[in-house]
Amino acid sequence: MRIDRRGFLTLGVGAGLGWLTPAAHALALRAERADGPPSSVILLWLAGGPSQLETFDPHPDGPTSGGTKAIETAARGVRLAGGFERLAAEMGSVALVRSMTSKEGDHERGTYMLKTGYRPDPSVVHPSIGAVCCHELPAGPVDIPRHVSILAGQWPGRGGYLGGEYDAFQVDDPRGKLPDVSPFVPPDRDERRALDLDVVDRAFARGRARRVEATLHRKAVTSARAMMTSKQLQAFDVSREPAEVQAEYGDTPFGRGCLAARRLIEVGARCVEVTLDGWDSHVNNHEIHRRLVGVLDPAFAALIRDLRRRDLLDRTVVLCCGEFGRTPRINPFAGRDHWTNGFSLALAGGGLNAGFALGGTDPEGLKDPARPVPVQDVHATILSALGLDPSRENFAPVTGRPIKLSEGRPIPELIG
Repeated sequence: MRIDRRGFLTLGVGAGLGWLTPAAHALALRAERADGPPSSVILLWLAGGPSQLETFDPHPDGPTSGGTKAIETAARGVRLAGGFERLAAEMGSVALVRSMTSKEGDHERGTYMLKTGYRPDPSVVHPSIGAVCCHELPAGPVDIPRHVSILAGQWPGRGGYLGGEYDAFQVDDPRGKLPDVSPFVPPDRDERRALDLDVVDRAFARGRARRVEATLHRKAVTSARAMMTSKQLQAFDVSREPAEVQAEYGDTPFGRGCLAARRLIEVGARCVEVTLDGWDSHVNNHEIHRRLVGVLDPAFAALIRDLRRRDLLDRTVVLCCGEFGRTPRINPFAGRDHWTNGFSLALAGGGLNAGFALGGTDPEGLKDPARPVPVQDVHATILSALGLDPSRENFAPVTGRPIKLSEGRPIPELIG
């Protein structure tokens, strides 16, 4: 008897998911996503602010190029900077926004703006897009953190006013062993320690149960121990992938991070952020970009192919961006400085329209971009793709202030 995806999911729900093997569990999650809206976000974070001219918006014949070449792609009329040969082949699945605008030209404030969709505000800390996804979307049967930051930089995604439980779980290069998840003592002794801790917890809670519950201590301990014994932790171990799949992503920490991101969303993570640092090219801009594009190109392209092979691309929104762009003018140190008026980002998957570039910048670097897109509109677009209403409000603690998931509007050219 052949069971289709919907039938498989129905069977699993009817019988309870406890009987599923890890592989069958992953299949059940995939079946669930196939019949619903996108359920995950992967953020490829280019920390430092990449140059649009050396990545997604080249002007090879203009005075701003500094010698940067452009290559044709699988999307008619869309060119990328030289070095993106692998991504060029996948451009049919990618949409570029070349006219991003932001009011934040400082690294920390710009990062906050791009990751939350809000400008910094001294009265409230806004949650990042990953925290919002984890808060708003169903949790599902997931023991591991649903919000993960791989190769986390200075400012990983935070839960903000939603609470610290929505902060990103930070890990380093997936080649290494996952820290702090394995007991330092034999299993029987570890179990005795847990029982002893439970005795202390219960004694401390007598007469102050409400205050103890407010700390979420018991919930944190229970969740941590469930994660430590969960087979889902294997999703962090990219060495389990076939050698040819690992090679597609590139033998770099970022490439392994992108592969781990695919594995994590496959078992139920809602948002995985993978950071490629070093784009702050005030000096030797072209040399820096040549090196980093060599890391980004294979990993980004492989991620798109891999998600498609596993029927996950339409269920996953992939966003590739940094906190701002770089100036059209090259400075006396062969570098480009911070630029917020016409930079670029890339979006893929999630059922979004793809295979085109939205907006454009002046080859001379003098005029404002055509079809400017504010940061908050990108957030509203991603939330809409996930089946969420950007205008829905949460309430900040203490003040009770209502705050929308996003103050932007979905970009009509991207929403299918």
